[in-house]
Amino acid sequence: MPAPELSTEPAVPAAAAPPAVARLGAGELAAAAGELGELLADAVAGGSSVGFLAPPDAGEAAAWWRGLAAGVTDGSIVLWAARDAATGRLLGTVQLRLSTMPNGRHRAELAKLVVHSAARGRGLGRTLLAHAEHEAVGLGIGLLLLDTETGSPAERLYEAAGWTRLGTVPRYAADPAGVLRSTTFFHKSLSLPNG
Repeated sequence: MPAPELSTEPAVPAAAAPPAVARLGAGELAAAAGELGELLADAVAGGSSVGFLAPPDAGEAAAWWRGLAAGVTDGSIVLWAARDAATGRLLGTVQLRLSTMPNGRHRAELAKLVVHSAARGRGLGRTLLAHAEHEAVGLGIGLLLLDTETGSPAERLYEAAGWTRLGTVPRYAADPAGVLRSTTFFHKSLSLPNG
């Protein structure tokens, strides 16, 4: 019997499964607060202006996340986490902060779109943004607003995703080093069914 032919082609690794994006309830938020704090600390250490100053303190950031539990419980904050499908490692997060005013229930603020530095450059930011936009429609939200540091990679992400620039406010927020930077505000209208 002849010997089987051996392939000289390199083995092709199986495609990695995309990260799993899931909505977090208050209990899940509490359980993930430490990981979310580490994610926020990683973002601050990398220069992202996400509300905290350097050096980042993961404990302080975890406490901040735990402080969102009341909003998650009452539905005014909707939060998603992206995890590596194979390892379960937290890779990113995004949230919507819904307006609670009677005349503004059609709008929400997109906030804290954060991707871990080790997972950047793979489209996860775009995935989280698209996921939040899609879920907003399901919640009856037809208008999204956000702000981001002017000139940041995030600004380019929002422009590429079809967000409209409203304007720039100079010296609006401090970057992680404490230097006041300009902030650009964006909005995006979403198509609602029967709307």
